[in-house]
Amino acid sequence: MRFVAGNYFQLSLILLLACPGSALAIPAITCHCFTDRSYDPARPTLADPYFLATTRNSFFAAAFAVDKKTIVMKKQQGASAEELWIAYWLASRSGADPESLLQARKTKGTWRPVVAAQAIPAKTLGRRFSEALQANAADDRLADIVVDDLLLRFRIYGEVDLVALRKANAGNQEIIIAAMIASKTRQPALVLYLDLIKGSKSWGALLEKAGIKPAEIQKEIEALISRSRQPVRGRKEGAL
Repeated sequence: MRFVAGNYFQLSLILLLACPGSALAIPAITCHCFTDRSYDPARPTLADPYFLATTRNSFFAAAFAVDKKTIVMKKQQGASAEELWIAYWLASRSGADPESLLQARKTKGTWRPVVAAQAIPAKTLGRRFSEALQANAADDRLADIVVDDLLLRFRIYGEVDLVALRKANAGNQEIIIAAMIASKTRQPALVLYLDLIKGSKSWGALLEKAGIKPAEIQKEIEALISRSRQPVRGRKEGAL
């Protein structure tokens, strides 16, 4: 019995050292630690997962005026990126607490009854989100609509460019980081993304060429958003 307990303690200690902040969490928690956080030309794609995640989190924090640490903590507690996009966007539209929306989503199983309980008018949600919600669209689809809404509202993309990136199968993380690099280099985001998926570039290489250091990503994202004069709640529903 002592042998088993000793092994359990050693395993817990290893987990604590491997991923601080998650050792006291429940088993469902996913560790969001990144060991590679800088670009290495010898292994150009190694740190790309970190660059994508930190750029997305920086955009999320700036868009909803929350601490980036809060987002990371909620992910460590089991919330998915999709759930967080939807909950915070709905909160910005309804005045509800995002945490209460996340808890309601766990209880009710889908977002449709959660939104119904908040009595948020369809006009406030916009046509695309309302239609997807009524069709019981999956969380990833709803999250894509939320991210599109934010990017259009902040004038980071025009509708044509955003549609082209979506047709090229760019995900939310890719679309956000491409916008940041495009703004810095004055190159079209779609061209950057297509070069990347062809295998000729990595996100780390593109950041390096643009002169964006990992520690500057938050600042670059905030500058990107600050160029918009419209608040989060201001844009009318467009054709997207």
